[in-house]
Amino acid sequence: MQNKLFIKDKKLKTEILIKKNYIYKFIKNIAKKNEKVFCVLDAKIKIDLDFDKQNNIKIISIQCGEKVKTFNGYKELAERLIKNNINRKSVIIAIGGGTLGDLAGFVASTLLRGLDFFLIPTTLLSQVDSSIGGKNGINTIYGKNLLGTFYQPKGVLIDISVLKSLPKKEVISGYAEIIKHALIKDYAFFCWLEEKTNKLLNLNKSTLERAIYRSIMIKLNYVIKDQKEFLLNKNSRAMLNFGHTIGHAIENHYKYKKFNHGEAISIGMITEAKISNYLGLLSSNDLNKIITHFKKYRLKIYDKILSDKKFVNILTKDKKNFNNNINFSLIDKIGSSIFYKKLDKDQVYKILQKI
Repeated sequence: MQNKLFIKDKKLKTEILIKKNYIYKFIKNIAKKNEKVFCVLDAKIKIDLDFDKQNNIKIISIQCGEKVKTFNGYKELAERLIKNNINRKSVIIAIGGGTLGDLAGFVASTLLRGLDFFLIPTTLLSQVDSSIGGKNGINTIYGKNLLGTFYQPKGVLIDISVLKSLPKKEVISGYAEIIKHALIKDYAFFCWLEEKTNKLLNLNKSTLERAIYRSIMIKLNYVIKDQKEFLLNKNSRAMLNFGHTIGHAIENHYKYKKFNHGEAISIGMITEAKISNYLGLLSSNDLNKIITHFKKYRLKIYDKILSDKKFVNILTKDKKNFNNNINFSLIDKIGSSIFYKKLDKDQVYKILQKI
């Protein structure tokens, strides 16, 4: 299997490596080529980062979770880097899950008007989703990722050896994004996952590598065509948000406490698949096949907040919305997605009461 991929645009080439037990060497190689390297590390990650003899490597450990993706989290990290004399010849390496990657990427894109940065995602979810594509940002009280930038990392290391310490709940959370990629773009991948999911969830090396590789390739397909999410057709990067309009609103309602990201997106995908079916886009056969798969592997499929009128008010804050409509990325069959922009607030509320 190929273990090196590239995101190419006019100004930048991002190298994506899929390796095992490579983190220490990856950081050492970066340190050889740069004046200063600041490793921003999730405090709960236990990996060997003993660089005592490497004077140009500085480890900054922070407590992570969705709570760090705030104005305060941004300010604290930026000021710690400045206090440690970061300069324009420095690079930042984020080592952790998606929330840390989002925050560190946003800091890197704005600090000193932009610094090179690298990502070492340590969760399955961040390896197949948030580390790919150059979206960075923080949350506000009005919604998720409403402040941010499109800013590509110089490199991403996907090291599957770090996944063995993940709780099963976090592995399933990451799997939600993998199955999302199959649902929006690749029916054959969905069929393969139906056969291989048990192996994947048990972290079988070859199965995991193939699933990660295919997920990244699907995401890159959209990123390369529509890096800044300008398109409103089947090639739009917004297709990657299938399940996220509902999922982000669920996260926002519960202040990121009741569900982790993958669980919220799982509920979002089933809800948006049901909306697709209600609108006559997705067949009942395909809908039932999706629901059966989610139930079999214990992905979340429902929460009572969906029928609450105030939930629709949260949906109106989604950044994809325009023309007073709530816009969705929906599916018209397994392996095919569309951008749907015809539903207003009242219509969405009525549909949520019926599905």
